[in-house]
Amino acid sequence: MLTTLKRIVQEMIQIPELDQALFRLASRVKQTMRVDSCSIYLADEDNQVFVLKATDGLHPDAVELVRIGFSEGLIGLVGQREEPLNIVNAHHHPRFKHYPEVKEENYNAFLGTPIIHQRRVLGVITMQQRAMRRFSENEEAFLVTLAAQLASEITNADIRGALSHESAVGVLPPQKNVRGIAGSQGLAVGIGCSTDSSISLRNYVAKRCVDKDMEIHRYRRGVELTRKHVDHLSSRLDSAIPDDVKSIFQLYHQLLDANSLGREVEAKIREGWDAGSSLKMVVEDYATRFQNMEDPYMQERAIDIVDLSNRILINILSDEDGKVPAAKEVKQPSILVAEEVSASMLAEFPREYLMGIISIRGSNNSHAAILARAMGIPAVMGCQNISPALVDGKELLLDGYSGEVIISPDSSIRAEFIQLIEEEETLAERIDAEASLACETQDGCGISLYVNAGLSADIETTQYANAQGIGLYRTEIPFMLRERFPSEQEQVELYREILMASPEQSITMRTLDVGGDKPLPYFPINEENPFLGWRGIRLTLDHPDIFLVQIRAMLRASIGLTNLKIMLPMISSVGEVEDAVRLLEQAYLEISDEIADSDVILQKPKLGIMLEVPSVLYQLPQLAKLVDFFSVGSNDLTQYLLAVDRNNARVASLYNSYHPAVLSALYDIVRQSNANQIPVTVCGEIAGEPGGAVLLMGMGYRKLSMNAHNLRKINWVIRNVSLDESKTLLAKTLTASSHEEVFNHINHYLEHRGLGGLVRAGS
Repeated sequence: MLTTLKRIVQEMIQIPELDQALFRLASRVKQTMRVDSCSIYLADEDNQVFVLKATDGLHPDAVELVRIGFSEGLIGLVGQREEPLNIVNAHHHPRFKHYPEVKEENYNAFLGTPIIHQRRVLGVITMQQRAMRRFSENEEAFLVTLAAQLASEITNADIRGALSHESAVGVLPPQKNVRGIAGSQGLAVGIGCSTDSSISLRNYVAKRCVDKDMEIHRYRRGVELTRKHVDHLSSRLDSAIPDDVKSIFQLYHQLLDANSLGREVEAKIREGWDAGSSLKMVVEDYATRFQNMEDPYMQERAIDIVDLSNRILINILSDEDGKVPAAKEVKQPSILVAEEVSASMLAEFPREYLMGIISIRGSNNSHAAILARAMGIPAVMGCQNISPALVDGKELLLDGYSGEVIISPDSSIRAEFIQLIEEEETLAERIDAEASLACETQDGCGISLYVNAGLSADIETTQYANAQGIGLYRTEIPFMLRERFPSEQEQVELYREILMASPEQSITMRTLDVGGDKPLPYFPINEENPFLGWRGIRLTLDHPDIFLVQIRAMLRASIGLTNLKIMLPMISSVGEVEDAVRLLEQAYLEISDEIADSDVILQKPKLGIMLEVPSVLYQLPQLAKLVDFFSVGSNDLTQYLLAVDRNNARVASLYNSYHPAVLSALYDIVRQSNANQIPVTVCGEIAGEPGGAVLLMGMGYRKLSMNAHNLRKINWVIRNVSLDESKTLLAKTLTASSHEEVFNHINHYLEHRGLGGLVRAGS
């Protein structure tokens, strides 16, 4: 069954227009399951109806004509119940409603199942039979499994069709709204720019054409250039290659024959597709047929067909001199779009033209989102319904507050968006005007602001206005950017530079925190559940050689200075701290002996731990006896408290640091810390958010560490609120039943204080 399902879904994916794909799907299901009818209805939420979009068995004239209300008939019942409906005789069911247009009088047995994507009913797929019978468990399981696989493909196909349907010169593509996950606040306007410049059928987006004769000419020219190249290769290698390899070149020649691929490709061009799209459709169909054959030799030929066709595509896209389009040079305001945005992509992208970021994968607390916030660049993550190639070259409006992306906006929407950006710029000027003022509430409560550093090279040596030091320096980033472990001396030089940049300010360096979503390319860790695996202090304690080298480097870098603090990540037990303290003492004694004959002084740095694993919340009194300070890593603490992978876009809506349970845990931490007379800082993302900073202040936190971009904004927020009001707000949020209710309280308060422009678009 699984193989059959894959074939049906694969056939649908290869058809660029949704309507045609659904008709193919209905036909294939009817044929495969040997039923009398298969039909597909899609939801029209604006009009609250299910529209018959494709059928093989009902009357074809009913397509697009029959519209069934969400609360009407058996189709509406399937949608309402959100589960399969298996009926022996549909006509006798109390919810049956007769629609004369479909001509289903002779059908009795009915099986329908909803098509659901991310809790949204997209439509209903049905099978019907003339005989009165109950569909078997296998048939029901088949349809349910098919619907589950179709859900995302229908969403994707709908967007692909809308974006690629540019059918005439001068006709703009329709505006399309796509929703992802808000990754970094702000608004951006720019041209979509995909970093994947490779030319292949897989990346090519199907497009309509205007001049069919010109497209046929382009295709034939591409084939002729490819034929000459293949002839050259085969003649040059003829005497040196075995017979089985020669057969591949024979296959190439057969496919290049006008009566083979050519006839079908040109037929697609005459249907209105450009040369590249036509080649893509025909070749992917052939490749699927070969892949589905049982003979392994024939399955391998699918690779050859795709390889040859990629060569043809390159020649189709080349100019008259045979030059392939070069990688585009960014020279206009752009929005970077990638399957997964990386630090290297951002480093290579011209900063003056980088307006925003769209990452197909990831969530609001993935590495790319944190990096975007550190750089002050609006970002939307987990935008799974589009591909980079689809939006490449199109104008985009990006809303980093709501997670919405508007593709090819109409002029009125664009004008409104520009107005909101101008309002944000005015607000930013007001914030900058107060940047040098002390971070103190209106009723005299002072808050110390620190910086989370280490994400990019330019941040590490920058003087931090309004910051009192570095609350978190991520030492793993230099490890991740190398092809080997950095030597002790290399680390000494790096850490010394950081410590010397602000010798009067405290610098808290976190020991190596790799694993999870931060792998080392030269030290691979393969685990089924890496976030619960070998990461952070667990790894470094198992490798004291790595840990001791890093600790020694930190101590050597701090000789003659007094501003170093060391922090241990991923602590889950008292024993781990005891082991780390022993190794730190060993390193301290070693360095002290090495400099004993000199006049320099080595001060033993203060030691702290990160509170991010829930188990330590119940051992704070014991831990307070071993260390000098606590620092709350709210990102991982949220992840572990809620059992949600913070990098998984599928469950991103469940990950939220404003969940009442997370807020209660944060409140309990600061109360226990105060009771044990140990300083505590928050260095997670919540500290750099306006609402989060106000709540944390109300809880009793007086030290907040955040990315450098948010410093001025949080300083401005704190200067415009009072401590008493923050405590009142906290009391309301702690009794809330959901993070949505918490947000409502926060947003209402910020709007009341005239600070609403910090959490939504506009001023």
